[in-house]
Amino acid sequence: MKFTLQTFLFILVVIISGCAQKTDHVVTISTKYGDMVAILYDETPKHKANFLKLAREKYYDSLLFHRVIEEFMIQGGDPDSRNATPGQPLGMGGPGYTIEAEFSDKFHHEKGALSAARLGDAQNPTKASSGSQFYIVQGKKFTEDELKFDQQKFNMAMQQFFQNPDNKPAYDTIVGYYQSRNREAYDAYLKILKPRIERETGINTDKEVSQEIIDIYSTVGGAPHLDGQYTVFGKVIKGLEVIDKIAAQPTSNERPVEDIRMTVRVEEMPRKKIEKEYGYQYPEKEKK
Repeated sequence: MKFTLQTFLFILVVIISGCAQKTDHVVTISTKYGDMVAILYDETPKHKANFLKLAREKYYDSLLFHRVIEEFMIQGGDPDSRNATPGQPLGMGGPGYTIEAEFSDKFHHEKGALSAARLGDAQNPTKASSGSQFYIVQGKKFTEDELKFDQQKFNMAMQQFFQNPDNKPAYDTIVGYYQSRNREAYDAYLKILKPRIERETGINTDKEVSQEIIDIYSTVGGAPHLDGQYTVFGKVIKGLEVIDKIAAQPTSNERPVEDIRMTVRVEEMPRKKIEKEYGYQYPEKEKK
């Protein structure tokens, strides 16, 4: 069999293409408290492309983390924050467009999750994402019982339970704890009362939760109530401690008292290098 020059070149191109390493983009969000390094998911292509575009255009540089809630999240990306005066309300700014929601069961609001902020359901029934505002989850760890607890079912069961006049002493106890703002006693009493409420109403106030969810939120922690409500489009793979430092800052109306500005830069590198340097593991099929 004779090989023509064209055949040889074709084979050479195939070999080179097969040997080429697949690359990805690494995003570094720098603050005075340190750097947070993140990767963006291919499964959310619209959010990934938009964030990379804005970062390359320096859109995020000098913007504030304008909303911070400890044990929940840190939020930034509002262009109105660039020249904001002290105490100025923030959170409504953007580039003038939204992004279609890209929900995936593969990604959860675990600590370090990079997610898109959005307007509430009443104004935004399709759950479309803000064009620029994002948040990074801090959250907290949950027990298995907490993760399986269905608040909506429990509220319905309590309403039915307290319609019985014989249960007024329990109602008075709960109201007393609530009015005294004794959250620890309030939660502890509800936990004790839960089996009785279920028994008398016949309502099971638990929900089915996968072992994967239990493992994530009981070890890494996060904000499980946000799953399926906001688009998770990336993950911090280095610098989780920076989230904690920012979340711990004093705030006034959820805005840090002292301005916390960011700069965002993008670097493309082989996925194997990302795994080696940052310890992040891509699914096997995405490495090649």
